[in-house]
Amino acid sequence: MRDIELIDDPAVAAAALDPIRSRLLAELATPGSAANLAARVGLPRQKVNYHLRALEERGLVEVAEERRHGGLTERVLRATAASYIVSPAALGRRALASRYLIALAARMLREVAQLDAQQDTLGLDAEIRFATPDDRAAFAEELTEAVTRLVGKYHDDAGRPHRLVVATHPIQEAGSET
Repeated sequence: MRDIELIDDPAVAAAALDPIRSRLLAELATPGSAANLAARVGLPRQKVNYHLRALEERGLVEVAEERRHGGLTERVLRATAASYIVSPAALGRRALASRYLIALAARMLREVAQLDAQQDTLGLDAEIRFATPDDRAAFAEELTEAVTRLVGKYHDDAGRPHRLVVATHPIQEAGSET
């Protein structure tokens, strides 16, 4: 399993961003079979199998082990990476980009709501105005490179896991329809 995987294919990003598939990817940091995973996430095994096949077709999960039980073979799967970063190039279509931000925000709300009030958190908020779409694209590319470099520099498999979310979206100004 790689530490970090950059997703730059829109089809792979769409698969990874689906709420059920995103949850399965997170659970597969610890390898599991469809039956085991179904019990962990509270979904029917057939539904889990369907989503696992889609993730496997897109290269996001892989077979970790195959176990024989009589005439049956149980496939144990794992995520291909501990963390995924979705490249701005994969979010070219607005609908996919919006769905991604909504999925990130929902996951962050769930995770932060479960924290003890004494746990450390960090929040950053900034407003930026881009002169041109090309400037925005260049900013997104540089930001992706910087975050990828920093995550690679400070990530330690033995450390306590933290989630980093960076998002940018247009701000609807008062009285504006766009």
